[in-house]
Amino acid sequence: MAKKMILDLDTGVDDTLALSYTLGSPDIDLLGISGTYGNVVLKQGLRNSLAVLSLLGHPEIPVYPGIDHPSDKDEFLTPSADIHGKNGIGEVVIPDSNKEPETTSAVDFIIDSVKTYGKDLVYVPTGPLTNLDAAIKRAPEIVDQIGQVVLMGGALTVCGNVNPWEEANISQDPEAANRVFRSGIPAKMIGLDVTLQTLLTKKETQQWRDMDTPGSRFLADMTDFYIGAYAKFHPHLHGCGLHDPLAAAVAIDPTFVKTLPMNMQVDVDGPTRGRTIGDNTRLNDPRKTMEVAVQVDVPRFLREFMSRTSAACR
Repeated sequence: MAKKMILDLDTGVDDTLALSYTLGSPDIDLLGISGTYGNVVLKQGLRNSLAVLSLLGHPEIPVYPGIDHPSDKDEFLTPSADIHGKNGIGEVVIPDSNKEPETTSAVDFIIDSVKTYGKDLVYVPTGPLTNLDAAIKRAPEIVDQIGQVVLMGGALTVCGNVNPWEEANISQDPEAANRVFRSGIPAKMIGLDVTLQTLLTKKETQQWRDMDTPGSRFLADMTDFYIGAYAKFHPHLHGCGLHDPLAAAVAIDPTFVKTLPMNMQVDVDGPTRGRTIGDNTRLNDPRKTMEVAVQVDVPRFLREFMSRTSAACR
């Protein structure tokens, strides 16, 4: 039986790759996408999600509008357009979908899905945790009802990518992330500790290009833009990090990573605001509600990534 999944996307390049990975996974029933802000504003992210779904042959999957700003302020900091492109998908132009976002809010969709599918549901947020935080606030019982949250965000054993201690997704809404981390919801943190080890190069994107389908050409062009951004800003990595796709992959197959059971928090005050770190007040609590990925099987993940994303483009 296929696992039920919700992707919560701020649809930039690696969110699109996570979506492609999921669409190419026969063992997943993607219930829908809840939209958020981050790589792009909410409206652009919703447009990108709908357009990619249409291009890859899945216009039936619904997209729900989420909250368009952090929980404690009305504005957020959009990353440089040099990373994801002004349109969020590497400046590649693809047709608009003929569908519109759903009228139901992402928060209601999350709550209703947990109530319907319970432990069979995995929720994969690859941007800020604002939507999930709002869902927990409105229906705190979902903490004990959901199967698992597998989030892309944070950094425990390596530096952040916003500053030495702060990762980009967490930085958008540290308060929401802290509340989610400390809520008791079963969560797995797929952070920079492992995602920066999963690097894609133009050797792999050439495989998509050689397929010569509309979807594969789109993925190749979009990801080559992203690789170029990494070459400019992170030349020591020699490729682009597959942040969001790894979270989606681990939600499907947890054996891609090894994890450290830990009760976590996010610093919300002081000079280390946004840092993801162990919660000292729950250090000796025998119940660990989170796991932090600290090792990843890179070769096996990359093989599966290319296989599933390519399947989504055929």
